[in-house]
Amino acid sequence: MMNRDNPVWLITGCSTGFGRELAKLVLARGWRAVITARDPSAVADITAGHEEQALVLPLDVTQRAQINDVVAQAKQRFGRIDALVNNAGYGYLAAIEEGEDDAVRAMFETNVFGLIDATKAVLPIMRAQGNGLIVNVSSIGGLASFAATGYYHGTKYAVEGISESLAAEVKPLGIDVLIVEPGPFRTNWAGPSIKQSATHIDAYAATAGERRKQTAARSGNQAGDPVRGAQAIIDAALSDHPPLRLLLGKMALEIAHKKLDFMRHDFDTWEATTLGADFPEAKS
Repeated sequence: MMNRDNPVWLITGCSTGFGRELAKLVLARGWRAVITARDPSAVADITAGHEEQALVLPLDVTQRAQINDVVAQAKQRFGRIDALVNNAGYGYLAAIEEGEDDAVRAMFETNVFGLIDATKAVLPIMRAQGNGLIVNVSSIGGLASFAATGYYHGTKYAVEGISESLAAEVKPLGIDVLIVEPGPFRTNWAGPSIKQSATHIDAYAATAGERRKQTAARSGNQAGDPVRGAQAIIDAALSDHPPLRLLLGKMALEIAHKKLDFMRHDFDTWEATTLGADFPEAKS
């Protein structure tokens, strides 16, 4: 469980979106925060008037030495870290066949390995405290997949699997894990932050190509409100029993239920074949 007595939050990726709104809400409550971004000048405005409780530091989560430095400075300044929010990440549009190797690997470095490295750097502090909360910002795209975002889904499915195992490992140590799964939100995700392959294969125009267009058209008009989403994360963090998964937004809930129904249909339809794969049970 997270300590609620003036907790210290360490948040990655605070220049835009959830990270930015969450940092603002944390400071507004009078809590302490380590606010990070690749370009610290992008978050300078958040901390105006909150200098005593805020520490602004440069952080690119693909740089392990920088992660270690941020964690060390956080410990030196505040003496503890109560909540780590692994928020830094971005999307990439491409059909699987169109994916460009360097770009795909770079996204995995940020979305998956950056999250792992930040978590590993903070865990010794939380273990020594005997409490803490790790918030991993996944996506509804960590539960369900669509054309054109397969590689992004790959990063978020990885976050989901790692987070489930982590939760089982750290729960007895007093540390909770919260996986946040937003649907479409009015952040920069589908706009300035998105990357995409320069390769376009005509055969995928009606699937991945069409979804690329839809993603661009929807940017700025999504139903999700980042301020309300950030408040929902705080509400879950303050719960005596935080959920392992927190869906954000009506569309996320609808997509999650559809995915469950889709999986159940396949499981039930093929049940006889599934059970037939075991050795026959010995007759008594």
